Amino acid sequence: MSDIRKRVGRKGTTYQVRYPSKETKSGYAYATFATRKEAVTFVESGRTRQATTSYLSEIRTVEQAIDKWLEICEHEGRHGKDPVTDAVLENYQRRARFMKRYEWDKELHELQAPDIVRFRSWLLKNLTRDQARSTLSSFHSVLLEMQARGVLIADPASGVSIQQSRYKEPVAIPSMKEMNTILTTCDRLANSKNGTIAKAWERYRPMIYLAADSGMRPQEYIALAEAGLLDNGVRVIQALDRSNRIGPPKTQAGRRFIPVGSGTLEMAKHYADKHGDGDLVFPSREGGHQPYRYFLRRGWHKLMEEAGLVEGCTEEGVERFKPKYTPYSLRHFFASMLIQQNENLKFIQTVMGHKDIKMTFDVYGHIIKEREAAELKGYSGVLSGIRAN
Repeated sequence: MSDIRKRVGRKGTTYQVRYPSKETKSGYAYATFATRKEAVTFVESGRTRQATTSYLSEIRTVEQAIDKWLEICEHEGRHGKDPVTDAVLENYQRRARFMKRYEWDKELHELQAPDIVRFRSWLLKNLTRDQARSTLSSFHSVLLEMQARGVLIADPASGVSIQQSRYKEPVAIPSMKEMNTILTTCDRLANSKNGTIAKAWERYRPMIYLAADSGMRPQEYIALAEAGLLDNGVRVIQALDRSNRIGPPKTQAGRRFIPVGSGTLEMAKHYADKHGDGDLVFPSREGGHQPYRYFLRRGWHKLMEEAGLVEGCTEEGVERFKPKYTPYSLRHFFASMLIQQNENLKFIQTVMGHKDIKMTFDVYGHIIKEREAAELKGYSGVLSGIRAN
């Protein structure tokens, strides 16, 4: 790896670049410049790369770097982490196809910030903003991996990103009245005179109550382990991945304890005692876990229809009705209630399973601002204490 050192001598201040070289006994070569800007330009130009030896020296093109990154993600894991799941790898492979579709006209070590900016423009032109944002983020990950392994001197994508659109709609959150309708509908369906309906909602009812009272993701409460049901809450230790397989939570923050109301816990424990398989709280009738798409179609969509929480829409010229909310809306309702109750933001971040507080602000910042605005009711302005002469 190259570094820049400031030197002060009789001739004034200079900046020395030390970089790996196979031409010298010490393994390093040096170049001196009058200003730091010139030294940085020399490093970022890739000229030091020509003298660098690397165990990955066969990686010359962007495509080769992307393939190596995928290999590391799948078999080794980045930064000492576990290898990614099959579902995450599939997602990365899709992004890799976008990266390779771009016509890279330079070798990997020749890339500079303007090249990444042009790539960003191409992404925004050819993909949705969310797709472009995630693809650029993964490409940045590729470059950082190559830098960490000595293939690149510097990261040319540093500072080049795609921000979340300010026009993105805030998350949809049921009102208190709608939440009451959802829960009472669950109660009614679970006590239906139709035995088939009642049997299905004997399971879905505690799932919905638990979702609203814990803020768990659907993939977490569908895969909730009986060992995760505690006296005063639940411990999330596993979840469904995108391939519909049970594994560890996607991030370390996802492995967490959530306090839950006693009534909801009793409901979940009662179902687990009666129907649990010793492993899962809500197993399918055939054994194992219930696929998410089954819960969505047979449980959630039915609930929205019965609760009257549907909206009209037109698809391909045909009028249809779609659910007003998604299962994630119960998670958002839980977070909004914590915010309204003035719970500590660090606590909210922890129970929601967000890896950093920025994610909490990104999703629920508008609710936090609304609460803060409500607290200013009666505020008369900064000039109210000044008496007119």
